[in-house]
Amino acid sequence: MSTIAKRRGPRELSDDAMQELREAFDLFDSDKTGSIDLHELKVLMRALGFEVKKKEVVRLVHSADPNGKVTGEGTVDFNIFLDIMSDKYSERDPSEEIKKAFELFDDDRTGKIGMRNMRRIARELGENLSEEELQAMIEEFDRDQDGEINEDEFNYIMRQNGNE
Repeated sequence: MSTIAKRRGPRELSDDAMQELREAFDLFDSDKTGSIDLHELKVLMRALGFEVKKKEVVRLVHSADPNGKVTGEGTVDFNIFLDIMSDKYSERDPSEEIKKAFELFDDDRTGKIGMRNMRRIARELGENLSEEELQAMIEEFDRDQDGEINEDEFNYIMRQNGNE
């Protein structure tokens, strides 16, 4: 077992995170061998939102695989990938993640999420919500009652929903 797994182990990842990682890994394992090479690992980590350089990928792999099983073929299996990602997920800054999410909603950079933003997000997610439903969502979380959700209100929503 790797040193990372001993410290944090994949069992500490949520079911959703485990499913996301499995699906992402399988997508990059295009030849279905059960492993990906180090370049694919770097691209996969970037796709998951982790900005990593080649040196860091090599360091992470060696930390997760101190016995050097990876270096022979230059590939990483799903268990080693989970060890690495367990460590990376634990390093995520919840405040930064929430800020990035707010910026995705606030595409017009007004500092607020209004009806137009909500319509766009619902459409992009394939949700067929009425104007009344969207308005009710805004009203539910609009603590200062200005008709829009500002960054502080969005932070409050996200932290209340356990995304800290």
